[in-house]
Amino acid sequence: MPIYVLLSTLTDEGRKTVKERPERIKEVNKEIEGLGVKVLLQYAVLGPYDFVNIVQAPDNQTIARMSLELGSRGTVQIMSLAAIPIDEFIESMKKK
Repeated sequence: MPIYVLLSTLTDEGRKTVKERPERIKEVNKEIEGLGVKVLLQYAVLGPYDFVNIVQAPDNQTIARMSLELGSRGTVQIMSLAAIPIDEFIESMKKK
């Protein structure tokens, strides 16, 4: 199943929610899984993004639907990146 990297930035409203209820992060993970996206790894990070998530989903449409659903709440902005495992990438470079 395809892998995606999600780079997330909380809005002011999102920061307020996480400060008041940090467990909300895990609740959202369950909601994401209900949309067909499995959270494999999740990190809080420093810098321009607040979270990096490595997720698995059946296709781009599922990721787009999840991103639109979460983004429409006004608490987070998400950049979704399709990821190719390095061994698959190397093999694809060998094919002519």
